[in-house]
Amino acid sequence: MFIAEFYFTKTTLPLTTQCKIGHRYFSSLTWPANRSPTIYWNFVKLNFYDTSMVLLASQFSEGGRIMGDEISSTDFSDEDFREFKLRLRDESRILMNWFKDNTFETTERKCGFELEAWLVDKNYLPSPINETFLKNVTDPLVVPELSKFNFEINSTPHRIEGNLLSKLESELVHIWEKCASHAEALGSNILTIGILPTIRDEMLTIDKMSSLKRYYALNQQVIRLRKGKPLELKIEGNDSLHVTHHNVMLEAVATSLQIHCQVNPEEAVRHYNLSQILSAPMVAVTANSPFLFGKELWDETRIPAFEQSVSVASFLDLQGKSVGRVTFGTGYAKHSIMEPFLENLDGFPVLLPSVYDDDPSWLSHLRLQNGTIWRWTRPLIGLGKDGRPHLRLEHRVPAAGPTITDTIANIAFFLGLITYYSRSDEAPLESEIPFTDARENFYHAAKHGLPATVRWSGGKSIPLQTLLEQALLPAAKRGLQMAGLHPDDIELYIGDVIGNRVTTGQNGAAWQKAYIFKHGLDFQQMTHAYFENQQRNLPVYNWKI
Repeated sequence: MFIAEFYFTKTTLPLTTQCKIGHRYFSSLTWPANRSPTIYWNFVKLNFYDTSMVLLASQFSEGGRIMGDEISSTDFSDEDFREFKLRLRDESRILMNWFKDNTFETTERKCGFELEAWLVDKNYLPSPINETFLKNVTDPLVVPELSKFNFEINSTPHRIEGNLLSKLESELVHIWEKCASHAEALGSNILTIGILPTIRDEMLTIDKMSSLKRYYALNQQVIRLRKGKPLELKIEGNDSLHVTHHNVMLEAVATSLQIHCQVNPEEAVRHYNLSQILSAPMVAVTANSPFLFGKELWDETRIPAFEQSVSVASFLDLQGKSVGRVTFGTGYAKHSIMEPFLENLDGFPVLLPSVYDDDPSWLSHLRLQNGTIWRWTRPLIGLGKDGRPHLRLEHRVPAAGPTITDTIANIAFFLGLITYYSRSDEAPLESEIPFTDARENFYHAAKHGLPATVRWSGGKSIPLQTLLEQALLPAAKRGLQMAGLHPDDIELYIGDVIGNRVTTGQNGAAWQKAYIFKHGLDFQQMTHAYFENQQRNLPVYNWKI
């Protein structure tokens, strides 16, 4: 989602004015008469929060244009691709110079998140009403997703200190209750879960795609690069699934929690590498997607489902494996996180060649390209209100749900781990765990969940639950203490919510599988029970079967 900050000295403005964003001035900022809450600027619609004409903006927005922005056209010429590639190369040089010249902002660490969710009817089937729903909600932090069944909630960024966690929960509760009220008025409910158990293959038709040009263009370009060959979804788990699709709507089955952390340049490489290593315990602890189309597959089926839903071959890694648009990555960063952006430049075909006449230092083309490559840990470039760039990492591994409290606990666990291991005197994990082990651990943990075994320091195999209990839970607590978070919050979200989830072995995936094992293959009944537990906001380890 693109958000920028506009500061005006008075509460009323003429229909055309000049404004300043950071150190850049833009003229001909216009909006129609009688439409003062909305402005239009280079095809991007931005909403104001209040009558003072100030847009409360998130510094976690990518600035410029990204995948979340609307585009002006779905038809692209060969010249568009050539021009986009030229501008992408120019902007990559600018970014390289920023890394070389230490241009990036160094500031206190900040955290935010994006949470994807479902709209369901009273029978707990997908409800394709997001256009009416979003129009009624009218909150710039609540935005569309690929399908009309889905929407996304964005947080504002907060400093990693004090009562960060309870502050994030309060903010999410406020927005969630607002969304739930508007959904109820439309005869629907909202639900946060990795994969909705009641979704059926035949529901994923192109007419259920959100009515935004960028989604239709994405679909067209994926199919073009596949030379018209349908997308195949093949997943082997307890059951086997093999389906084909002639569009990218398979992507809509997977809904996630995306954790954003702003990092200082000198920390960025370590944080990027640690985020990859920690993906295995994160995906196991947060697993919440064991079923798809009535089949029991991986504990976190969302991982292979997303990777295969936009499968476009790009380039071969050092092991000769094809790298897809959704990827764990090709290796640890060595010198800077410019390295993934260089892969973006020459390794991945352009999907959306929208050409803009912005100041090149907005990096509009570079960010748009980055927004169409879904690394499970994705580096981001943002621009502050002073126009100065900053670095951010987006950890895309956790599933959505099961409850708001569980969601904040998942964020706390990640923040605690990455803080501890980036500051600890212990040997760096990336020197102890080869990238190939980190990648194998991730997929093994996604498939088997908490019962998985992983290869950790020194190449030793260890049951993941043992590793969590003996090392990772204490590390997460210590990391949050190092970051100055409130002791009560640490005890609640790590000691209680995550600790008991690990001890009992009951995350969202385990609860869903146990429920079906006991009650049979009634996914509507299970989703009803899931919804009622979510309404109570009891951590998932407490849920009865």
